Amino acid sequence: MLNNFKKHLISSDAIIIDALARLNTLAADAILFVVGENDILIGSLTDGDVRRGLLKGFSINDKILSFIQNNPRYLKKSSYSIDEVLNFREGNFKVVPILDDCHRVINIINFRKLKSFLPLDVLIMAGGRGERLKPLTDTTPKPLLKIGDKPIIEHNIDRLISFGVENIWISIKYLGEQIRDYFQDGSSKGINIKYIEENEPLGTIGCAALIEDFKKENVLVMNSDLLTNIDFEDFFLGFIKGEADFSVATIPYDVTIPYAVLETDNEIITSLSEKPTYTYYSNGGIYLMRKELIQEIPKGKFYNATDFIENLIATNRKVQSYPLRGYWLDIGKHEDYKKAQEEIKHIKIL
Repeated sequence: MLNNFKKHLISSDAIIIDALARLNTLAADAILFVVGENDILIGSLTDGDVRRGLLKGFSINDKILSFIQNNPRYLKKSSYSIDEVLNFREGNFKVVPILDDCHRVINIINFRKLKSFLPLDVLIMAGGRGERLKPLTDTTPKPLLKIGDKPIIEHNIDRLISFGVENIWISIKYLGEQIRDYFQDGSSKGINIKYIEENEPLGTIGCAALIEDFKKENVLVMNSDLLTNIDFEDFFLGFIKGEADFSVATIPYDVTIPYAVLETDNEIITSLSEKPTYTYYSNGGIYLMRKELIQEIPKGKFYNATDFIENLIATNRKVQSYPLRGYWLDIGKHEDYKKAQEEIKHIKIL
């Protein structure tokens, strides 16, 4: 997202010499979107459009309407899909206007600066006490403990922003006002942040039932105390392509048996494996779900994500595993916190 996106907008009343000056300041992002009253999108203008207009005999003092492309491509904020995003990126469209339902330009995204523009809302669970990290958490909530130069939770929020996430809800309880004061409404980062206050502990997903204003059809829920470079777009694409109801980011965990393992059938040995390694998958604390499933979470009650997953499996919903192949660390203990402080120097989170 671009906080100063209006630098890409120009009035339909402008003349070409003014547009050239604006295009010059935009450098590598040199495209203007021509708007009428109330920022209604009319067309687009690039250096190439200006050159073609001059070759047709127009002058630099003519109105830009003689030069523009009349059918610019855009994304509709209320209804765009990940396929549209991929088509823009694969077609080398770098700067794309976002329109509201009245065809007004309300934002502009730049794929030179964003990894993606995911149609997702996000809930971050940040209400835990952090008992195992005492005394560090006696006066500071665990999500605000710094890893490198910024808090744990801010690493996650900044990575989500890099994938185009605009709407984030944060569940708070213990020392929650510190988190609210730190991020406020999110406007300093160009996003919208709202807070859900848990009067009583609601588990690792129970507070989702309290949110009635999710904007998107799919919701990502994650713990705030993770340090990860998960590819949120790949996670989302797997969820969509797999037509899943719920997807869990899972962490591969290898177990090597130090002996030969025998397979038997009625005391007859059918196979032998010498010191085999088995791979199991642990819950990574990052989930994707269809928004409508939130109605099945009991409101105002303690409810863990694991309870929810078991319920979905029992009711024959499609619950999918997404093996996370990047970096992942759950910062629960002092040794984890120390490890994170060292590894942040060597891994790329953004």
